Amino acid sequence: MNSKKIKGLIRLFRPDLSLAAGLCTVGGQIIATGHLASWPVTLLGFLCAFGCSGAALVVNDYFDFEVDKVNAPERPLPSGAVTRQEAVLLGVFISLLGLIPALFLGPVCFIFTLFFWVIGFLYNWRYKESGLPGNLMVSSSVAFTFILGAMTVGQPWNTLVWVFALMAFFIDLGEEITGDALDLEGDQQRGARSIARSMGKPFALRAAVVMWGLVILLGWIPVISGLMGAIYGLTILAVDTVIIYFSLRLLRTDDVSTQRKCMKGIYIGATLVVLAFLIGQVTI
Repeated sequence: MNSKKIKGLIRLFRPDLSLAAGLCTVGGQIIATGHLASWPVTLLGFLCAFGCSGAALVVNDYFDFEVDKVNAPERPLPSGAVTRQEAVLLGVFISLLGLIPALFLGPVCFIFTLFFWVIGFLYNWRYKESGLPGNLMVSSSVAFTFILGAMTVGQPWNTLVWVFALMAFFIDLGEEITGDALDLEGDQQRGARSIARSMGKPFALRAAVVMWGLVILLGWIPVISGLMGAIYGLTILAVDTVIIYFSLRLLRTDDVSTQRKCMKGIYIGATLVVLAFLIGQVTI
Protein backbone atom coordinates (compact mmCIF):
# COMPACT_ATOMS: atom_id res chain seq x y z
CA MET A 1 0.00 0.00 0.00
CA ASN A 2 1.59 3.27 -1.13
CA SER A 3 1.73 6.49 0.87
CA LYS A 4 -0.83 8.20 -1.39
CA LYS A 5 -3.43 5.55 -0.58
CA ILE A 6 -2.65 5.63 3.13
CA LYS A 7 -3.05 9.41 3.18
CA GLY A 8 -6.29 9.09 1.23
CA LEU A 9 -7.71 6.55 3.68
CA ILE A 10 -6.82 8.79 6.63
CA ARG A 11 -8.43 11.79 4.95
CA LEU A 12 -11.64 9.80 4.45
CA PHE A 13 -12.38 9.47 8.16
CA ARG A 14 -10.95 12.89 9.08
CA PRO A 15 -9.09 11.93 12.29
CA ASP A 16 -9.33 15.47 13.69
CA LEU A 17 -13.15 15.38 13.74
CA SER A 18 -13.24 11.78 14.93
CA LEU A 19 -10.76 12.68 17.67
CA ALA A 20 -12.99 15.57 18.76
CA ALA A 21 -15.97 13.20 19.07
CA GLY A 22 -13.94 10.83 21.23
CA LEU A 23 -12.72 13.63 23.46
CA CYS A 24 -16.30 14.88 23.92
CA THR A 25 -17.23 11.44 25.25
CA VAL A 26 -14.34 11.60 27.70
CA GLY A 27 -15.58 15.08 28.61
CA GLY A 28 -19.00 13.59 29.37
CA GLN A 29 -17.33 11.13 31.74
CA ILE A 30 -15.53 13.95 33.55
CA ILE A 31 -18.66 16.10 33.80
CA ALA A 32 -20.61 13.16 35.26
CA THR A 33 -18.00 12.10 37.83
CA GLY A 34 -15.74 15.12 38.36
CA HIS A 35 -12.66 13.14 37.36
CA LEU A 36 -11.27 10.84 34.70
CA ALA A 37 -12.75 7.35 34.61
CA SER A 38 -10.54 4.28 34.79
CA TRP A 39 -8.29 3.93 31.76
CA PRO A 40 -10.20 0.95 30.29
CA VAL A 41 -13.53 2.80 30.50
CA THR A 42 -11.97 6.01 29.19
CA LEU A 43 -10.43 4.21 26.22
CA LEU A 44 -13.55 2.18 25.39
CA GLY A 45 -15.78 5.26 25.54
CA PHE A 46 -13.35 7.21 23.39
CA LEU A 47 -13.25 4.46 20.75
CA CYS A 48 -17.06 4.23 20.59
CA ALA A 49 -17.42 7.88 19.58
CA PHE A 50 -14.23 7.92 17.49
CA GLY A 51 -15.36 4.92 15.46
CA CYS A 52 -18.96 6.02 14.92
CA SER A 53 -17.90 9.52 13.94
CA GLY A 54 -15.23 8.23 11.56
CA ALA A 55 -17.66 5.77 9.98
CA ALA A 56 -20.20 8.54 9.34
CA LEU A 57 -17.53 10.64 7.64
CA VAL A 58 -16.45 7.76 5.40
CA VAL A 59 -20.09 7.08 4.45
CA ASN A 60 -20.49 10.79 3.70
CA ASP A 61 -17.72 10.72 1.10
CA TYR A 62 -19.01 7.45 -0.35
CA PHE A 63 -22.47 8.87 -1.05
CA ASP A 64 -21.05 12.23 -2.19
CA PHE A 65 -18.87 10.57 -4.83
CA GLU A 66 -20.73 11.92 -7.88
CA VAL A 67 -21.07 15.41 -6.42
CA ASP A 68 -17.42 15.51 -5.36
CA LYS A 69 -16.29 14.57 -8.88
CA VAL A 70 -17.52 18.03 -9.88
CA ASN A 71 -17.18 20.14 -6.71
CA ALA A 72 -14.18 18.56 -4.96
CA PRO A 73 -12.21 16.36 -7.38
CA GLU A 74 -9.19 16.47 -5.08
CA ARG A 75 -10.90 14.36 -2.40
CA PRO A 76 -9.71 10.77 -1.95
CA LEU A 77 -12.51 9.02 -3.87
CA PRO A 78 -12.94 11.24 -6.96
CA SER A 79 -9.16 11.70 -7.23
CA GLY A 80 -8.68 7.93 -7.41
CA ALA A 81 -6.42 7.79 -4.35
CA VAL A 82 -8.96 5.41 -2.78
CA THR A 83 -11.49 3.19 -4.56
CA ARG A 84 -15.14 3.02 -3.50
CA GLN A 85 -14.64 -0.63 -2.51
CA GLU A 86 -11.75 0.37 -0.27
CA ALA A 87 -13.94 3.07 1.24
CA VAL A 88 -16.58 0.46 2.08
CA LEU A 89 -13.98 -1.76 3.75
CA LEU A 90 -12.65 1.22 5.71
CA GLY A 91 -16.17 2.15 6.76
CA VAL A 92 -16.79 -1.38 8.03
CA PHE A 93 -13.49 -1.40 9.93
CA ILE A 94 -14.07 2.00 11.55
CA SER A 95 -17.65 1.01 12.41
CA LEU A 96 -16.42 -2.11 14.19
CA LEU A 97 -13.83 0.02 15.96
CA GLY A 98 -16.74 1.95 17.46
CA LEU A 99 -19.30 -0.81 17.98
CA ILE A 100 -17.14 -3.59 19.43
CA PRO A 101 -15.91 -1.47 22.40
CA ALA A 102 -19.57 -0.61 23.10
CA LEU A 103 -20.24 -4.31 23.65
CA PHE A 104 -17.72 -4.32 26.50
CA LEU A 105 -19.52 -1.36 28.09
CA GLY A 106 -22.82 -3.22 28.35
CA PRO A 107 -25.99 -3.72 26.30
CA VAL A 108 -27.39 -0.24 26.96
CA CYS A 109 -24.23 1.48 25.72
CA PHE A 110 -24.15 -0.83 22.70
CA ILE A 111 -27.77 -0.15 21.71
CA PHE A 112 -27.28 3.59 22.23
CA THR A 113 -24.10 3.59 20.14
CA LEU A 114 -25.69 1.47 17.40
CA PHE A 115 -28.70 3.78 17.27
CA PHE A 116 -26.56 6.82 16.56
CA TRP A 117 -24.45 4.87 14.07
CA VAL A 118 -27.71 4.25 12.21
CA ILE A 119 -28.62 7.94 12.47
CA GLY A 120 -25.28 8.86 10.90
CA PHE A 121 -25.80 6.37 8.07
CA LEU A 122 -29.36 7.48 7.37
CA TYR A 123 -28.32 11.14 7.35
CA ASN A 124 -25.67 10.55 4.69
CA TRP A 125 -27.86 8.19 2.67
CA ARG A 126 -31.21 9.98 2.65
CA TYR A 127 -31.48 13.06 4.84
CA LYS A 128 -28.52 15.31 4.03
CA GLU A 129 -30.63 17.49 1.75
CA SER A 130 -33.77 17.34 3.93
CA GLY A 131 -33.18 20.62 5.73
CA LEU A 132 -34.28 20.76 9.36
CA PRO A 133 -34.64 16.96 9.82
CA GLY A 134 -31.04 16.52 8.71
CA ASN A 135 -29.91 19.39 10.93
CA LEU A 136 -31.57 17.72 13.90
CA MET A 137 -29.88 14.39 13.14
CA VAL A 138 -26.42 15.98 13.08
CA SER A 139 -27.02 18.02 16.23
CA SER A 140 -28.35 14.98 18.08
CA SER A 141 -25.21 13.08 17.16
CA VAL A 142 -23.08 15.83 18.69
CA ALA A 143 -25.08 15.73 21.92
CA PHE A 144 -24.89 11.93 21.91
CA THR A 145 -21.15 11.92 22.57
CA PHE A 146 -21.56 13.54 25.99
CA ILE A 147 -24.49 11.34 27.00
CA LEU A 148 -22.53 8.28 25.92
CA GLY A 149 -19.72 9.41 28.20
CA ALA A 150 -22.12 9.54 31.14
CA MET A 151 -23.47 6.10 30.25
CA THR A 152 -20.02 4.55 30.30
CA VAL A 153 -19.60 5.59 33.95
CA GLY A 154 -23.08 4.50 34.99
CA GLN A 155 -24.67 7.96 35.13
CA PRO A 156 -26.90 8.19 32.03
CA TRP A 157 -29.31 10.65 33.69
CA ASN A 158 -26.72 12.95 35.21
CA THR A 159 -28.24 16.46 35.25
CA LEU A 160 -25.04 18.29 34.36
CA VAL A 161 -24.36 16.04 31.40
CA TRP A 162 -27.86 16.52 30.02
CA VAL A 163 -27.63 20.29 30.44
CA PHE A 164 -24.38 20.29 28.54
CA ALA A 165 -25.66 17.85 25.92
CA LEU A 166 -28.58 20.21 25.25
CA MET A 167 -26.18 23.14 25.00
CA ALA A 168 -24.05 21.21 22.51
CA PHE A 169 -27.21 20.30 20.60
CA PHE A 170 -28.40 23.89 20.24
CA ILE A 171 -24.93 25.24 19.46
CA ASP A 172 -24.58 22.76 16.63
CA LEU A 173 -28.16 23.22 15.44
CA GLY A 174 -27.55 26.95 15.15
CA GLU A 175 -24.36 26.29 13.20
CA GLU A 176 -26.12 23.84 10.88
CA ILE A 177 -28.90 26.32 10.13
CA THR A 178 -26.38 29.12 9.59
CA GLY A 179 -24.21 26.96 7.36
CA ASP A 180 -27.22 26.16 5.17
CA ALA A 181 -28.09 29.86 4.99
CA LEU A 182 -24.57 30.79 3.89
CA ASP A 183 -24.59 28.00 1.29
CA LEU A 184 -28.00 29.01 -0.03
CA GLU A 185 -26.92 29.15 -3.68
CA GLY A 186 -25.43 25.66 -3.53
CA ASP A 187 -28.52 24.33 -1.75
CA GLN A 188 -30.72 25.72 -4.51
CA GLN A 189 -28.65 23.91 -7.14
CA ARG A 190 -28.83 20.62 -5.18
CA GLY A 191 -32.51 21.03 -4.34
CA ALA A 192 -31.83 20.93 -0.58
CA ARG A 193 -34.85 21.80 1.56
CA SER A 194 -33.12 24.07 4.08
CA ILE A 195 -34.82 26.58 6.35
CA ALA A 196 -33.08 29.35 4.39
CA ARG A 197 -34.60 28.11 1.14
CA SER A 198 -38.12 27.76 2.52
CA MET A 199 -38.24 30.77 4.87
CA GLY A 200 -35.47 33.03 3.60
CA LYS A 201 -31.91 33.68 4.74
CA PRO A 202 -32.74 36.43 7.30
CA PHE A 203 -35.27 34.15 9.01
CA ALA A 204 -32.75 31.29 9.11
CA LEU A 205 -30.07 33.47 10.69
CA ARG A 206 -32.50 34.75 13.31
CA ALA A 207 -33.54 31.16 14.04
CA ALA A 208 -29.88 30.24 14.55
CA VAL A 209 -29.42 33.13 16.98
CA VAL A 210 -32.47 31.92 18.92
CA MET A 211 -30.76 28.51 19.24
CA TRP A 212 -27.67 30.19 20.65
CA GLY A 213 -29.84 32.21 23.02
CA LEU A 214 -31.12 28.91 24.42
CA VAL A 215 -27.50 27.88 24.96
CA ILE A 216 -26.93 30.99 27.07
CA LEU A 217 -30.00 30.26 29.19
CA LEU A 218 -29.07 26.61 29.65
CA GLY A 219 -25.55 27.56 30.66
CA TRP A 220 -26.79 29.32 33.78
CA ILE A 221 -28.85 26.40 35.10
CA PRO A 222 -25.84 24.84 36.90
CA VAL A 223 -25.06 28.19 38.54
CA ILE A 224 -28.63 28.89 39.66
CA SER A 225 -29.06 25.35 40.97
CA GLY A 226 -25.74 25.47 42.82
CA LEU A 227 -24.29 22.55 40.89
CA MET A 228 -21.28 24.53 39.66
CA GLY A 229 -18.84 26.89 41.33
CA ALA A 230 -17.85 30.54 40.90
CA ILE A 231 -15.08 29.81 38.40
CA TYR A 232 -17.59 28.20 36.10
CA GLY A 233 -19.91 31.21 36.48
CA LEU A 234 -17.15 33.61 35.43
CA THR A 235 -16.15 31.41 32.51
CA ILE A 236 -19.72 31.03 31.25
CA LEU A 237 -20.14 34.82 31.46
CA ALA A 238 -17.17 35.21 29.12
CA VAL A 239 -18.60 32.56 26.81
CA ASP A 240 -21.97 34.33 26.71
CA THR A 241 -20.24 37.56 25.78
CA VAL A 242 -18.53 35.85 22.84
CA ILE A 243 -21.79 34.26 21.67
CA ILE A 244 -23.79 37.51 21.94
CA TYR A 245 -21.10 39.54 20.16
CA PHE A 246 -20.82 37.24 17.16
CA SER A 247 -24.58 36.65 17.01
CA LEU A 248 -25.32 40.36 16.75
CA ARG A 249 -22.52 40.83 14.24
CA LEU A 250 -23.91 37.94 12.17
CA LEU A 251 -27.33 39.62 11.96
CA ARG A 252 -25.97 43.08 11.18
CA THR A 253 -23.93 42.22 8.10
CA ASP A 254 -24.75 40.83 4.67
CA ASP A 255 -21.16 39.96 3.86
CA VAL A 256 -20.90 36.17 3.63
CA SER A 257 -17.19 36.04 4.51
CA THR A 258 -17.85 38.08 7.66
CA GLN A 259 -20.80 35.87 8.52
CA ARG A 260 -18.59 32.79 8.20
CA LYS A 261 -16.11 34.39 10.59
CA CYS A 262 -18.96 35.01 13.02
CA MET A 263 -19.97 31.36 12.81
CA LYS A 264 -16.35 30.42 13.55
CA GLY A 265 -16.44 32.75 16.54
CA ILE A 266 -19.53 30.96 17.82
CA TYR A 267 -17.62 27.68 17.46
CA ILE A 268 -14.83 29.12 19.60
CA GLY A 269 -17.47 30.09 22.14
CA ALA A 270 -18.78 26.53 22.11
CA THR A 271 -15.28 25.24 22.79
CA LEU A 272 -15.06 27.58 25.75
CA VAL A 273 -18.35 26.14 27.00
CA VAL A 274 -16.68 22.73 27.17
CA LEU A 275 -13.77 24.18 29.09
CA ALA A 276 -16.14 26.04 31.40
CA PHE A 277 -17.92 22.85 32.35
CA LEU A 278 -14.74 20.88 32.87
CA ILE A 279 -13.05 23.65 34.87
CA GLY A 280 -16.16 24.18 36.94
CA GLN A 281 -16.64 20.49 37.59
CA VAL A 282 -13.14 19.94 38.94
CA THR A 283 -13.15 23.13 41.07
CA ILE A 284 -16.52 22.94 42.84
